[in-house]
Amino acid sequence: MTDVTVPAGQRLLARLAFVAAGTAVVVVLVAAGVRAGAGLVLVGAGGTVMALVGAWWFLTHRGLVRWLAGMLVLLAPLTVVVLYVQARLAWVVVVCALLWLVALACGRRALAPGGGSGHPVEREVPPPRRPYLIMNPKSGGGKVVRFGLAELAQVLGAEVCVLDGPQDVAVLARRAVDDGADLLGVAGGDGTQAIVAGVAAERGVPFMVISAGTRNHFALDLGLDRDDPRRCLDALSDGVEVRVDLCVAGDRVFVNNASFGAYAEVVRSPAYRDGKTRTTLSMLPGLLTGPRAAVLRVRVDEAELVGAQAVLVSNNPYGSGDLAGLGRRPRLDGGVLGVLAVTVRNAAEAAGLVRGRRRSSAVFRTTATEVVITADTPSLAVGVDGEAVTMPAPVRCVVKPGALRVRVPRHRPGVPSHRPELDWARLRGLALSRRPFSKRPLS
Repeated sequence: MTDVTVPAGQRLLARLAFVAAGTAVVVVLVAAGVRAGAGLVLVGAGGTVMALVGAWWFLTHRGLVRWLAGMLVLLAPLTVVVLYVQARLAWVVVVCALLWLVALACGRRALAPGGGSGHPVEREVPPPRRPYLIMNPKSGGGKVVRFGLAELAQVLGAEVCVLDGPQDVAVLARRAVDDGADLLGVAGGDGTQAIVAGVAAERGVPFMVISAGTRNHFALDLGLDRDDPRRCLDALSDGVEVRVDLCVAGDRVFVNNASFGAYAEVVRSPAYRDGKTRTTLSMLPGLLTGPRAAVLRVRVDEAELVGAQAVLVSNNPYGSGDLAGLGRRPRLDGGVLGVLAVTVRNAAEAAGLVRGRRRSSAVFRTTATEVVITADTPSLAVGVDGEAVTMPAPVRCVVKPGALRVRVPRHRPGVPSHRPELDWARLRGLALSRRPFSKRPLS
């Protein structure tokens, strides 16, 4: 039996999660009779399996099969509900749903990390004297113009460079620092943010993020307001400074992630920027299971993974349920790379992947300070913060802990607490622990 030291509250919540889940099954068995109830439990399990199979087919096929699979995803759970209603057990569906909600809530709360918030330490610093901001008027559908960011920044004393056509932002940033700029900032996409962030770290000046891109993942994890980029400019007059990690893939700096294999091929598609979801669904079948599927080798420390079809290396790990790098990172100052590799070999692994299971054999997760990705080709397609590039193989990714000073508004939405994935194996360990947590006096 597991015997670990855990807080009494966590142990109680873990046990409540199992009690609620078990009670949901008992309710079905008692309400319908043991024999009929067992059949209904199997019907519910079968409906779940069919929905997962349909989801995988939807991702890996095109045309008629894809849309039939989409119908299966919708109809499977609906059929289960109808069968319960026909058995005059509609109330059982409601009760079981509530019990599972309780189980999920207790389980997540029990697995939530204790201690501090994990957010970077804020430092009081004087306002910049000569801030220099680079703004891309086309980014985010024209947010720079729509919100009047250039004019507002100039009123606050910043020198603003509004990009006019293709320009080397690294050259602009270095020239600005040479001319006396003591802060570099960007209103644009994450790719542009990363390039200028690299210059800021190289020259030892703080960096400022203005959420004028399309998705603004870096701004999201810094706790900035993504709906109103004007609030980011408050950092110029009333800001604090935090230190976060910066990462490098080959010779390119990234603030979010570097993607390889299926991930990178999707980013390289010319249609990706105009329709990310549509392009991803169109390309995934061939990339994951077809002849175009990439075969990568990933070396993490002394271990090596061979045969991965998609690899995502991130600046600190994403939430455990995120397989695409589209979610949140609980922190940006952990000093590690998040490594996620997907290898689909059979239907069972495919089902685990669709469910987003942390322990699925199709998904390899770890953290490291250095990762090397290679393949049986002289070069690799890489998506660096959403920008498609080609790099000579192998590609080495490293993290530079605390390399970037970021100036952020004192008052900002912030980063919500991380919601852990419901890991029933870990939860069982907490529930079966015997030794209560107790504080001992310092000797």
